[in-house]
Amino acid sequence: MQRTCRLAVGVFCLSALSAHAAYKVEIEAPAPIDKLLKEHLDLVRYQDRDDLSDEQLKFMTDTVGEQVTELSSTEGWFSPKTTVEVTDADGDAPRRVRVKVVAGERTLITGVDIEATGTVAQQEPQRVDAVRKDWPLPVGAPFRQEDWDNAKNKGLQELQQRRYAAARIAQSQARVEADDHEAQLSVHYDSGPAFFLGPLNITGTKRYPQEIIRNVNPLLVGEEYSSDRLLALQRQIQNTAYFSNTIVALDDNPANAGMAPVNVQVTEFQTQRIRAGVGYASDTGAQVEGRYTNYNVFDRAYIFDSQLRLEQQRQYGSLTLAMPPDEKSFVNSVNTSYDRTTLQGVDLRTQRIGIKRARSGELYDTAYTLTFYRDQLQQTDGATLPANTVVTPGKHQALVPGFAWARRAVDDPIFPRQGHLLALETGFAVKGVATDQTFARLYGRFKQYFPVGKRDLVILRTELGAVFTKGSASEVPASLLFRAGGNESIRGYSYQSIGNEQNGTVYPTKYLATGSVEYQHWLNDKWGGAVFWDVGTAADNWSSKTFYQGVGFGARWRSPVGAVNLDLAYGIQKQQIRPHISLGIAF
Repeated sequence: MQRTCRLAVGVFCLSALSAHAAYKVEIEAPAPIDKLLKEHLDLVRYQDRDDLSDEQLKFMTDTVGEQVTELSSTEGWFSPKTTVEVTDADGDAPRRVRVKVVAGERTLITGVDIEATGTVAQQEPQRVDAVRKDWPLPVGAPFRQEDWDNAKNKGLQELQQRRYAAARIAQSQARVEADDHEAQLSVHYDSGPAFFLGPLNITGTKRYPQEIIRNVNPLLVGEEYSSDRLLALQRQIQNTAYFSNTIVALDDNPANAGMAPVNVQVTEFQTQRIRAGVGYASDTGAQVEGRYTNYNVFDRAYIFDSQLRLEQQRQYGSLTLAMPPDEKSFVNSVNTSYDRTTLQGVDLRTQRIGIKRARSGELYDTAYTLTFYRDQLQQTDGATLPANTVVTPGKHQALVPGFAWARRAVDDPIFPRQGHLLALETGFAVKGVATDQTFARLYGRFKQYFPVGKRDLVILRTELGAVFTKGSASEVPASLLFRAGGNESIRGYSYQSIGNEQNGTVYPTKYLATGSVEYQHWLNDKWGGAVFWDVGTAADNWSSKTFYQGVGFGARWRSPVGAVNLDLAYGIQKQQIRPHISLGIAF
């Protein structure tokens, strides 16, 4: 095919004739090769040119059969018959070139021979058996050049993913008998030696110490090589706040197989970073956000982070000073924040100051905290609160030692289709120790993803919370109590509109329980739809609880910055229809 194209181009370049050969091409061929011919035939590529001579057109029609044979052979037809018919121009209609292809019998695979040498054949023959079992081109399948190339590479990747980083294709052959329409395939892999991990070789660090990378490194010197383990290291580095890009690769020189260096190349963030954003959520309305971060305070890679978010029904600001990860991958920090919400007739202002020791791993997050809460709760109209609300008006405080643990076991951290997410929190406070009332608090959240078919999925979600006290929880800081309703809670109801409702005002409660079932049907990789049922309650005691239900449907979009959900839900108990929107644009 390359020789034919070169000759055609040569004729175009050398010809000095000025005769125009404008024409249109019609192709009649079997569907599998029709598109291929329309994309690659010279006749098609040059049909819109108005500077071609009749001699150039004749050359292309004379050689089109060779091109058809070369192109169709990649799809398994090695003996096509091609006829060409040229119709002269008629008035304003250009001449037409009709190419008809009778493909004949397609070549099928009649034999596959897969062998391997090297350490894998001696120590792990089952790995070779697995390559044979997973081979995607079985006997009887049509022969296509692209499928043949992909199949060889797939087997190679299966060997290279674990232990055999230097595996290669030592020899491969597709023996085609065109007359018999048969193809015999053979591939011989050489696994090379088994690789084991050596020390890290880090490049690209200028502002921040290499110890940051070494301290979050989950790899052990001497463990067997696995591409998944290298990806785990890459993700751990990216989870730190210091690096914008990370490349992790193994030195696959067989001479170093027993202690192969792991090369880590990073690109650092600038020392200071300013970000801003706008967005909208149906829970708290439109928002603007600003954030300033300094990643190298004291020239010791301490991180100072300040954040301000202004929403229609919420105003939030925070300051954090964090140390770099220590030898056990823990990050120690001090933080303070101010959060004000005006929702459901309640004006709640929360001040927090605390210390935190946290570690983010590949599957698990762990955090130990000591936080001082000081809350002020009042009605938005300034009226006196009813006597039977769980929280008394005024300011309440608590010093809360806490523990949080989370597990992520999903196939994709941004758009999961399979796996689960689990988060647990616990804390307590003792009266008299900077605390108004003794209590214990438990909170948990769980989400499970089940794939259905190639694209669809089912999502199950549940949320449980409880504050345990002797008697009422009237002096527990209100931000540690619970309300329900809104996105990620019970759709069909306003955000935090379910709780202890008194005279149109909804106060926080001691107990929380919500659940949801959602089915998502995806039309393609970007757009989908959903139907859902939510149920739950927030109450001060289980004897007076009311379970609220919401049903609805919505649209889903996998945007470049994450999932966007547009829902319309009906709250059964309050007989209301509410939209629920979650989206944002950063700049």
